[in-house]
Amino acid sequence: MTRLLIVDDEALVRAGLKMILESDDDLEVVAEADDGADAAAMVVKHRPDVVLMDIRMPRLDGLAATREVQALPDPPKVVVLTTFDLDDYVFRALQAGASGFLLKDTPPRELVQAVKVVAAGDAMLSPAVTRRLIGHFAADSRSDRQRQARERLTALTDREREVLAAVGRGLSNADIGKTLFMSEATVKAHVSRVLVKLDATNRVQVAILAHDAGLLDG
Repeated sequence: MTRLLIVDDEALVRAGLKMILESDDDLEVVAEADDGADAAAMVVKHRPDVVLMDIRMPRLDGLAATREVQALPDPPKVVVLTTFDLDDYVFRALQAGASGFLLKDTPPRELVQAVKVVAAGDAMLSPAVTRRLIGHFAADSRSDRQRQARERLTALTDREREVLAAVGRGLSNADIGKTLFMSEATVKAHVSRVLVKLDATNRVQVAILAHDAGLLDG
């Protein structure tokens, strides 16, 4: 059973999300909060596996709340909820440690599947969404970001760079294995090493690095 916490200032949205998520027998909403200011305390009290975090809230927005949650010991995965698919707050939340984001009008079946994927520790952003999001907000400081990203990537082996590029394109571990002719277990081991070497907490952060370093060009 995957335990969920919903953080959103709109009661109707929370009710709708809960109804959709609990339509699946493997998902349980264990708590709700109406502002980001309460998120960290609710995580400590209820120990959810995944937090669905609204990005725009009156007292403490989803960005600051995500940082607070990620600073906790053994933090849950955080999925940012937004009405806008190109929102600067979303990009910054991903950098703060969120595992991905979902539009509030995501179809119910896709919402349930996305939460399950995140709970399992895999990527949930589609390649198209990943490219749009990180490309839109990285453009202004491209050269400086590229230099810094390439410096960080020097710690990786050639194989790890191949795996990183595949993660950056939004491929799952299974798809990476097929593309690079490796077992899924080997892919997972490579991804884990890449995360450690790049001091990243999730696949979205390394996908941003892959983009900044130019691994996805061409």
